[in-house]
Amino acid sequence: MSGDLSTTMNIATSGLKAQGARMKVIAENLANANSTATTPGGEPYKRQVITFRSEFDRALGANKVSVAGIKTDNSQFNRRFDPSHPAADPQGYVLVSNVKPLIETLDMREAQKNFDANISVIEASRSMMLRTLDLLRQ
Repeated sequence: MSGDLSTTMNIATSGLKAQGARMKVIAENLANANSTATTPGGEPYKRQVITFRSEFDRALGANKVSVAGIKTDNSQFNRRFDPSHPAADPQGYVLVSNVKPLIETLDMREAQKNFDANISVIEASRSMMLRTLDLLRQ
């Protein structure tokens, strides 16, 4: 039984790491949401998107989640009219990052809920292990 609980904790830990990495990418996106190009024709910060994969851990005999990679979102940049900006094009528009703060905020909430769920699994497994040890001592 303790092996099963240990496996459960390892799986939940992989989820914690994955969601932690996701929150880091989202935080970077939010920090750069209002960035603009610095020169005419230049590009501002491009939104980053994290991807995950399921991988089989032979030692555990179970699937764990891991980060597959971080990719650039190649959706169109936003444009803002600001003829006084040094990066403004001849029509007075500046390219602004393709990060949408509302989407990032919702993604952050989802990542936080997933992170919290994994912590709950670890805490429940730990509690069950301790109770099992108490029973074995009696």
